Amino acid sequence: MTLAAYRKHCLSLPGTSHGLKWSGVHAYSVEGRLYALFGDKTFSFKVDPERFLELTDREGVAPAKFMARHKWVMLENPKALPADEVRALLTRAHALAAAKTTPKRTRP
Repeated sequence: MTLAAYRKHCLSLPGTSHGLKWSGVHAYSVEGRLYALFGDKTFSFKVDPERFLELTDREGVAPAKFMARHKWVMLENPKALPADEVRALLTRAHALAAAKTTPKRTRP
């Protein structure tokens, strides 16, 4: 899949907003919480903490610059992982960001 197809997938997720940041980086967020950033050739997104090391051990996947401490990974090539897996990871990134918008006292 192409970067444009992944961006379209992000926009299809409920409550997603899109904006441009930092010299043309496409930023996707839910209720103000970022979950994916797309540059010209690479993109980054949030992952579950327990999947971070597993994913960054794979070829073509690296810790995201400046965001790795928050468990973000960067795909250096859109074809580094199978398209179905990337779509699932983007959907999970959306869910992780959406979960943070719920007040702590009402979280399960």
